[in-house]
Amino acid sequence: MGELDLIARAEPDVLVIAEVRLRSRSDYGGGAASVDHRKRSRILRASRHLLLMQPALARLRGRFDVLDLRPAAEGYVIDWIRGAFEG
Repeated sequence: MGELDLIARAEPDVLVIAEVRLRSRSDYGGGAASVDHRKRSRILRASRHLLLMQPALARLRGRFDVLDLRPAAEGYVIDWIRGAFEG
């Protein structure tokens, strides 16, 4: 069904599914710009499969985040976009 980069719990009742994107250059926008309609559809499909396989998670509110990583002098700069898109 596809892959999900990060699955986490925020607060007691929020399931966070996060897409991690890294681009070495920003000529065409950052990593977040690469989460287009097709990528969102794949994430949603994989998320639905996860919820079918783990029914307890289906009771939580869902949120889709994007972690946009950019190389920096020492490691990476992370732009965490909470609620980047809706399912």
